[in-house]
Amino acid sequence: MSWLPDDFVHPVLVPLPGGGHHLRPIREADTPLDYPAVMGSRERLWTIFGPAWGWPAATMTYEADQADLLRHEKEIAAHQSFNYALFDAAETALLGCVYIDPPERAGADGEISWWVVDELVGGEVEQTLDALVPQWIAADWPFEQPRFLGREVSWSDWLALPRHPDA
Repeated sequence: MSWLPDDFVHPVLVPLPGGGHHLRPIREADTPLDYPAVMGSRERLWTIFGPAWGWPAATMTYEADQADLLRHEKEIAAHQSFNYALFDAAETALLGCVYIDPPERAGADGEISWWVVDELVGGEVEQTLDALVPQWIAADWPFEQPRFLGREVSWSDWLALPRHPDA
């Protein structure tokens, strides 16, 4: 059983209110912007995602990031999972990501998490993204029970949940 309806069409561009930023599916070609964004915020990102995903490793190379983005690009095309990058309007900077994944833990039909680079933490762009993501998921995604990881459930509580039967 697929986690998304067969006729689902994923959004390809999601503007943030204010017009200065947008989300779009990440691509391998985004590595030159993604790698410095991830590694520049790596210590904080590790505290968020490390225990669950083992990411981002301190030893992650540019080539490993490029391979990771190619995997994401293929997963998006196959509707297996989604990674939306947060860009400035001109796409000269990658400023974070939103992950939309099939559920690994019971009690949800989609699991969503996101991050911004260190310099945006606590600022207007992060606050706008925090408000947008749940609204966007409710409006444009076919989930009845989305789970917002690190938001409505802590990562440690999520890890303690039973595995989803389809995971």
